[in-house]
Parts: sequence; structure tokens; C-alpha cells
Amino acid sequence: MELYNGIISDTLELLSAYTPKKLRVYENVNWEMCLSNELILSKDAAFELGGNRLPSLNYSCVTTSKCLVPKDEILLYGADLNEIKKDTAFGRIVLLNINDLNDDDRAYKAIKDLEYVKYNIIPKGYMIRASSFDKREQVRVSKEAVRKGINFETIGNVYINKLKEDELVKSACIIFITENIPKFKELNAYANKVDAITQTLNHVLNNMNLDCQSCNLKSICDEVEGMRKLHFKTIESVNRYDN
Repeated sequence: MELYNGIISDTLELLSAYTPKKLRVYENVNWEMCLSNELILSKDAAFELGGNRLPSLNYSCVTTSKCLVPKDEILLYGADLNEIKKDTAFGRIVLLNINDLNDDDRAYKAIKDLEYVKYNIIPKGYMIRASSFDKREQVRVSKEAVRKGINFETIGNVYINKLKEDELVKSACIIFITENIPKFKELNAYANKVDAITQTLNHVLNNMNLDCQSCNLKSICDEVEGMRKLHFKTIESVNRYDN
């Protein structure tokens, strides 16, 4: 699965202008988890990440290329949770190296399953509000959680450990951004493009409108390496079935 390789490369290239903190990766996370998203009231919150109309984004990309995501990593661009004193911009990007799937339908299902994992990651004192429509992610962090020492090392390892419960995932890179860097607008564009690629993949696999000239997703097929090849393979499959 290489459809997202361009986005991964562009993301890493864009962020190369900044120096991240590389946080420790480990398996046993000592932090209470919730079964459902808890309600943290404003009066109990220390601050919000991505709240109050501040920049906010989240997106996930998968690849079968080990060189793009060679190992488990947690990268932090900006202040850690124990250093933040007020509402701030927020970005969370997940890059996954997965086992190769020859079946495209299985690959698409795997992408969607991994995307929904985030809804099952609920650290105590870390209330997540995510919008799939505009690719925003806001997090309200409680005062109690800050007092107990919550940090992105903990949150990042929670994500990695949960994602790697799926044997499909070989390695995961979790990127947190807590400052309004000048490149936020470009990262938002990448988030929207990831969504467009996934929609186009679904479109192709469902055999909808195989007339390229009249398809409103043609620009994605033209731009994303591998998508056109997949599209033609789907057309050939349909033609064989019809004959």
C-alpha cells in the first residue's frame, strides 16, 4: 500500500525545518484508561489543545515502505503537556508501516479499521473531540491529569501500543505539534488530501463510475502514484466479470 507515500514524504520534508523532541518508546504504560470518553468541564480543565479556533489537525497515513516509517517513534514539536499554560494549537499525525496486503479490499478495510482505533484510546484526563469533516482534533486536558504528570510520552505510547495490537502494524510514528508553526496551513492541506485519497480508493474498489473523464475524483487518480494502476486493475476485473 503506497498510495499515501507522497503525503508521508511531504509531511516529513515539511517538518524537517524544525527540531523535534524525541520521546521514549516503551510497552508498559502506567496511566489509567477510560472505557468511554469522559466529560471534562471547563472549570476542571487546565487548557485545550486546538480549542478556541486555534489551528488544529489530525491525519493518519499507512505505507508498506519500511524506509518511510523504519521504527516506533514519538516526535514532539513544541511544548509538552506539563509545560503548557494556556490553550494552544495542536496537531497529531500518525504514520504507520504495515504488512503488505495483496487484496485491495482488505487493504481498504485495514486502513479504516486503523483509523477508528483512535476512538478506543481514552486516557484519563485527556478528553478528545475529533471531527472527521474538517480533520480537526481538540483535546481538553484536566488539571488533575497535569498534577499527576500526564505528558506526550505517555499519550504517544498509549497510541503505539494500541495500534500494534493489530498484527498488521509493524511500526508507528506518532507526531504531536503544540505550536502554531507557519506550516500549519500546508499540513491541513495534507490532512484533506489524505481524506481525498481514502475516498477515491473506496470509490475505485466499489466500481463506481469507471468513466475517468466524467469522474470528479480524476485529479486524485492523476496525482497519486498507484491509484490509476489500481483503477485500471478494477476496470479489467469488472470487464472479465461482465464477459
